[in-house]
Amino acid sequence: MLSRRILLAMFSALVLAACTTAPAEPEAAPPAIEADAVIPLWPEGPPGGVPAGLQEKIVHRENPFGLMDRAAHDVTAPSLSIFYPDAPDGSAILIIPGGGYKWVVIDKEGFEGARHFAAEGATVYVLRYRLPHQGWQAGPDAPLQDAQRAMRLIRARAAADRIDPARVMVMGFSAGGHLAGTLAMKFDLPAYTPIDAADALSARPDAAALIYPVATLAEPFAHPGSRQNMLGDQPTPESIASWSLESMARPDMPPVFLMHAADDAAVPVENALILHGALRQVGVPVALHIFEEGGHGFGLRGIADTPLRSWPSLLRDWGVNKGIFPKGNS
Repeated sequence: MLSRRILLAMFSALVLAACTTAPAEPEAAPPAIEADAVIPLWPEGPPGGVPAGLQEKIVHRENPFGLMDRAAHDVTAPSLSIFYPDAPDGSAILIIPGGGYKWVVIDKEGFEGARHFAAEGATVYVLRYRLPHQGWQAGPDAPLQDAQRAMRLIRARAAADRIDPARVMVMGFSAGGHLAGTLAMKFDLPAYTPIDAADALSARPDAAALIYPVATLAEPFAHPGSRQNMLGDQPTPESIASWSLESMARPDMPPVFLMHAADDAAVPVENALILHGALRQVGVPVALHIFEEGGHGFGLRGIADTPLRSWPSLLRDWGVNKGIFPKGNS
């Protein structure tokens, strides 16, 4: 016969077992966003060949949203990832993600935005570009070579991709904003030797959206990492000036949309303010949106319940006004 103490212990164990649930399975990460097509920029390889020992790789990064967050390191095969809309409206966007010229972000400032704007009717091309500090023959011109070639290939594909070659916007984030701005300002610089018929087409964007861009490479507002990766450890005053967007502004460049957060601790908001002043001085149409909070590098993440959620709509309305997007879709 079981004692009262043993019976109580058995009862307690049964109650504990009944109240204990199995540990929850960890939530699976959302599936990666992938492009509809990927095309190389340079059929025979980048100008000057690939530096010895350089090997491209994809690095997966942690983030507080549990989303796919990849970055391309040591890019050797520059490419365009294409996102086709279900109902194309004839507009096109070349997205240039950031990464401080150290790597190229894939998802956060690339594929996620591409999916968003493709859903609104634009055909979107995400650029994976070479990094200037990795021994390329062209040095700091290497990313510009890729950006120019990308814009020309987009126009060469206009009929096949059902876009209007006169309605192509470039959109750049952070260091990608610096490259997008450079493209908008140095579109006619002969950065490389033409290789085919596409290179006879214009590399000038029809509009430029620079999202929390690296703009100036001058102290005290330069982003140190971007400047070092672009120009090296001890850049000359001449090289700093020649690669700062405020020094490159010109009247015949396309209109510009600028967006930044005032509390950006990585790329100070003065980058946008300085560039805005330089563009106005030479007569370039420019819109400037400064948000009180947001930090740096948010893209479309974590903005749903904040004032930042309006920036894609502000950009679309501006793009309608500039003839990039059709009326009625804003």
